[in-house]
Amino acid sequence: MPKYDHVIFDIDGTLIDTEKAVISSLQKMLQADYNREVSSSDLQFVLGIPGASALPQLGITDILVANERWNYFMKDFYSSIKVFDGITDLLNSLQKQGIVQGVVTSKTMEEYQQDFVPFGLTQYLLHRVCADDTEKHKPNPDPLLKFLEISHASPETSIYIGDTIYDYECARDAGVDFGLALWGCKQHELIPAKYKIETPRELLKLINP
Repeated sequence: MPKYDHVIFDIDGTLIDTEKAVISSLQKMLQADYNREVSSSDLQFVLGIPGASALPQLGITDILVANERWNYFMKDFYSSIKVFDGITDLLNSLQKQGIVQGVVTSKTMEEYQQDFVPFGLTQYLLHRVCADDTEKHKPNPDPLLKFLEISHASPETSIYIGDTIYDYECARDAGVDFGLALWGCKQHELIPAKYKIETPRELLKLINP
C-alpha cells in the first residue's frame, strides 16, 4: 500500500520553473511604472506568495493595477518557463498507481489558466485550490485545508510538495506532511522539512517505500 493516497503540489518552483519569468517581469513593471531598479536578489521574497501579498511589501498601494501590469509583462518571459525535468513522468506514474493528485497554488485562477494550463499537466490533477478560493493564503493553512475539504482527503495520508518556507508552514499548520522540492528550492537549509527530495523520481520512492 502506498504511504500517501493524495499528493498535492505547489506549482511555481515545484511543477514548473517560473522564477526567471516572475522576477524579470516584476523588475520590468517596477522600472516601467515606478522608475525603480530592484535587484533580483531583493525580489526573491515574492516567490511562493500571491502578488496581492507581495506588492504591498514593495510599498505599492494600487495593488489591482500593479498586479495586472505584472501579469502583462509576464507574457514577455513566457518562453523562459518550462516544466521541471521528470515532472511529467512523475505525475503519469502516480496516476497509474491510482494516487489522487492536485495543486494548491498562490496563483489566481486567471494566472493558473494563462501560466500553467498550456503545459498540459492538468490532466493529472484532479483538484485545485487557487488564490481566489480562500480569503487567507500561504503560509496560512487555509488553502491546504480547503483542498482537504474538496477532495475528501485525510491529512494523515496526504503530502504537500513545495519549494518555499511558505509551503512548509502551510503544510505544518494544516497537519499535512511536507516534502521540499530541492530542484526548485532556494536556501533549503533554512526549511526544516520532514522530507527533502532531490528529484521527482525520488518522490516515487517516498510514496511507495
